[in-house]
Amino acid sequence: MITRVDNYLHAVPLSGSVAEQVGPFTLFRSTTVWPYYARPVPGSGRTIEPSDVEAVRSRCEELGIPLSFEWVVETCPSLGPAAAAAGLTVVEHPLLVLERDDFRPATADARCEILPAEEALLRQGRAVAGLAFGDAGTAVGAAGPAERDAKAAEIPDDMIKGLLGRARDGVTVSAAAFTDDGLVSSGQHQPVGSTTEIVGVATLPAMRRRGLAAAVTSTLVEHAFANGVDLVLLSAESDAVAAVYERVGFHRIGFAGAAE
Repeated sequence: MITRVDNYLHAVPLSGSVAEQVGPFTLFRSTTVWPYYARPVPGSGRTIEPSDVEAVRSRCEELGIPLSFEWVVETCPSLGPAAAAAGLTVVEHPLLVLERDDFRPATADARCEILPAEEALLRQGRAVAGLAFGDAGTAVGAAGPAERDAKAAEIPDDMIKGLLGRARDGVTVSAAAFTDDGLVSSGQHQPVGSTTEIVGVATLPAMRRRGLAAAVTSTLVEHAFANGVDLVLLSAESDAVAAVYERVGFHRIGFAGAAE
């Protein structure tokens, strides 16, 4: 299972990047409006040294792109210590998976649906994510519909163009929850073959603690299972966030590492 997850995570950036080998890593050079990262090549069994991290740093400096790494801790346990020794900040997040038989659909007092490739909706969904990740955690916060609308107006047109392209190509599938206040929670999944990852699930801080994130996740899972996927994965920001996903049947298989 964890090997399958690792292979998926190595394939999914290819829809928006050019891959380049740098020592034991694949460096994904972004062709979209957001940066990607380097990953250790799955199955190589290589022990990563700080010098390997420095080689990627040098290449990123040549290209003028940010230095960052993502990996599955259990398949490359040496990368975290090597990255820390090279002066990077290292974090680990719970890594969870869901198979069809374990799925427990969730609902909320909201209308949840898969979003069409429409600029206004994708702009609002991106704004919700920006506000939510800027006020991390699960506690109720201050930002609500007015802040969402202001944030949506600030999102660059080139980012929206990129999101629309990915939506039309089926590379990224978005879902959202709607109340009388409009779009208040959103998220995406990114299918590659029979595996997908749920990413970017976020709720307006003022609307938290209403089960909206679980309902949006459930909508994305239902779409994935109805369209040829049999394994869904995700990484959670914290144990508290992981608990939201565990309510719909996800279970932990390890940790996702990140360093920058």
